[in-house]
Amino acid sequence: MTEKIVKFQTKSANPFFEGVFDIAPAELQQFMQNVKMIDVRQPDEYTGELGHVPGSELMVLDTLPDHLEKLPKDQSVVFICRSGQRSAKATAYAQMNGFTHVYNMQGGMLLWNNLQLPTEK
Repeated sequence: MTEKIVKFQTKSANPFFEGVFDIAPAELQQFMQNVKMIDVRQPDEYTGELGHVPGSELMVLDTLPDHLEKLPKDQSVVFICRSGQRSAKATAYAQMNGFTHVYNMQGGMLLWNNLQLPTEK
């Protein structure tokens, strides 16, 4: 059975949101099969130029409060956006609502693309 709680080696404090931790895109790619990935951008961004992380699920930031109960509490969840700001906000919100294994993907899809990691459009 695969481990549902990932201990990320690149975990670092987010500079803008106290208590939020960022993880490196390359490490997320290593553990993609073991985590729930939530993209909080708009639908046109998700399918647009930057694409999205394969296997990620779209959950627009504004609708997150309505869908939070769909997220697993017994699995690591990584939030993703364009640059890392909205996903950090989503991570903070999830933490305030009792989620403990939630992370922000550092640099968002901009950094993911810069690192030439695989995307879907």
